[in-house]
Amino acid sequence: MTSDRQRTIARPVTYSGVGLHSGNQCHMTFLPAAANTGIRFVRTDLEGHPQIAVDPDHVVGVERGTTIGVNGTQVQTIEHVLAAIAARGIDNLVIELDAGEPPVADGSSLPFWKALEDAGTTELDAPRRTYRVEEPIFYEEGDVEITLLPSDRLQVSFSIDFDHPLVRHQFESFEITPETFEREIAPARTFGFLHEIEQLKAAGLIRGGNLRNAIVIGDDKILNEDHLRFPTELVRHKILDLLGDLKVLNVDLKAHIIAHRSGHRTHLELVRILKRLIEGSESSNGAKPLKRVPEAEPPRAAVMDVSRIMEVLPHRYPFLLVDRVIEMEEGRRIVGIKNVTISEAFFQGHFPGHPVMPGVLIVEAMGQVGGLLLMSLVDDPAEKVVYFTGLDKVRFRQPVRPGDRLECEIELVKRRGTFCKMRGTARVDGAVVAEAELMASVVDK
Repeated sequence: MTSDRQRTIARPVTYSGVGLHSGNQCHMTFLPAAANTGIRFVRTDLEGHPQIAVDPDHVVGVERGTTIGVNGTQVQTIEHVLAAIAARGIDNLVIELDAGEPPVADGSSLPFWKALEDAGTTELDAPRRTYRVEEPIFYEEGDVEITLLPSDRLQVSFSIDFDHPLVRHQFESFEITPETFEREIAPARTFGFLHEIEQLKAAGLIRGGNLRNAIVIGDDKILNEDHLRFPTELVRHKILDLLGDLKVLNVDLKAHIIAHRSGHRTHLELVRILKRLIEGSESSNGAKPLKRVPEAEPPRAAVMDVSRIMEVLPHRYPFLLVDRVIEMEEGRRIVGIKNVTISEAFFQGHFPGHPVMPGVLIVEAMGQVGGLLLMSLVDDPAEKVVYFTGLDKVRFRQPVRPGDRLECEIELVKRRGTFCKMRGTARVDGAVVAEAELMASVVDK
């Protein structure tokens, strides 16, 4: 796509089907939109036909798909539609739908690609928003790694690893062009493992899922009669998801993205990093250039990564509030990190229009870091658990918001038998955001 002008579709087009997770029937209509409208979903089934602009700040969920919402109105699983829109080079579009989830179609982006092909495209009298990566950008969380390298085009290299004999390691790398997307990426379908199905159904998900719209991987075979469309269909679908999630920015991105084991949640973290690089000054051609912000302090190496933390603490998502430990003086002091993201479950209901991390969860994060310190003092941590028995002198100094890196420092003040007293300080960018004294006891499970 060589044009530097914004685009929309030439004529309306409709696609209908059931939603993957909701199972609801949905009629979805793509409509042309004026320059600088962006991508907007309109819920025609709700009173007043509320609109939701596709924007990083409107992402309210990343569980098995990307969900956007404003004032309680939501549209879920939008990434397959957005991937087709992105690959078509469309900047402005209104998408009307009479349900809360677009059709899943066959589990890929190909039906949406073909629908947009039928609609045609037209250029608008306004420049596209573009961003060319000029310096390497690195993101790492647990076993997820994403690197962006300078490039004058968009290229994606993606690898996945699953402990399953039918998947194991898959890798693909593509320059993203309309032709490559249509041929190599758009047909790749969403996938899941047979052993996950009951758990997902119990969580209210995949109500519309079946072997016609998803790849299901059993213990020793692919359950779909047509098997795979590509030997590497799974990693190709991951590339599709990434392209859809990046479209939340609605920016023409020029970079070589190298991703390992990433998913919707970490895709959003990348989106948030990129958004912070967008500055608002006007360039000579009227487009908004994107400037690099000053480099943050390089992250310190982890003393404990998240996999090791989960061996010690019983907490799990969405209540595990420690991502890594960066300092540990056994028996005396520990420093743990929590990367606060808009995808945290609590932001959906806690001041959703003005997201602020609940103070009790800041204290909980300090408590979990303190629990790791106390567990380092016992000989058999697998047989022990930390219970907190009291809090004192709790003070909240500043709000903690999405995008902040919460650093929790815990010092052991007193230890008598199984009873311990600790002093906790939470900081963001060096500024104290919360303080507390925590009392706890290490007991047998």
